[in-house]
Amino acid sequence: MAESRKIRLVEVGPRDGLQNLKDYLPVREKLALIDGLIQAGVSHLQITSFVSPKAIPQMQDAEEVARTCLERYPQADLFALVPNLRGAQTAQRLGMKKVANVISLSESHNKANINRTRAQSLEELSRIRDSLPELEVCVDVATAFGCPFEGRPARQALLDFVGQVHQLGVRTFCLCDTIGVADPAQVRGSLTAVKAAFPDSAFQVHIHDTRNMGMVNTLAAIECGAGGVQSTLGGLGGCPFAPGASGNTATEDLVYMLHLMGYDTGIDFDRLLALAKSFHAAVPGNYSSHHIHIAQNPCC
Repeated sequence: MAESRKIRLVEVGPRDGLQNLKDYLPVREKLALIDGLIQAGVSHLQITSFVSPKAIPQMQDAEEVARTCLERYPQADLFALVPNLRGAQTAQRLGMKKVANVISLSESHNKANINRTRAQSLEELSRIRDSLPELEVCVDVATAFGCPFEGRPARQALLDFVGQVHQLGVRTFCLCDTIGVADPAQVRGSLTAVKAAFPDSAFQVHIHDTRNMGMVNTLAAIECGAGGVQSTLGGLGGCPFAPGASGNTATEDLVYMLHLMGYDTGIDFDRLLALAKSFHAAVPGNYSSHHIHIAQNPCC
């Protein structure tokens, strides 16, 4: 076993994992999930999204979820996804210190995902930065490794886009494999390139597991010095506006692998696995349309 190294694992299940479940999950069940994650040692969580309930009905209770969690867990690193200035203002009003704002590298996906051109999204990001300068903003670069409409992007396109966002004062980025088409060499090359071009910035990754490449791509990012890796309990999730996108990399599988390799996640694997199993049992019908990857035996 290698010498223990710390790695920041960011759980995005309460938002990305739940956002397109076919049935609405009541607030009490969302809070029970977040409680369980916190008790298992997860300290970095994306807990909701301040979006229109018409677009994402599952997030209709975002304010209640955020308010309750911020009161219960003031020491935890809690944040939300916001698509616009209004969402960012809501997050700050509730007491959040940081948010994620998603913009696609692909123009086509940006229009499908948030009904804006990329230029319009950058303008909205500029308004967020100008209006709420004390709010930390991480830009999630969707389709950073591939788009369902435009294919694989050129490396220079990624560098140019990160440069545009960087000029707006953003210093935290998450490169997202929105439809799960990346490979380890691409992940290493992209991450190495952006880290070299923007040494004052931090880069995370968000990897989908559509083709069973989630673990190896996430590991490639870690070995290239990613500042954090995102995953969801049970591998739930996927972009509702990206054809063919299935679930995310499963948190419990990732924690198991990283612990074997000597990484310190700060997470209790046994508690995490029990939570994944109990949550799956509690809402079995909601999993039918998702790529689910819950380890039934930690030896497998």
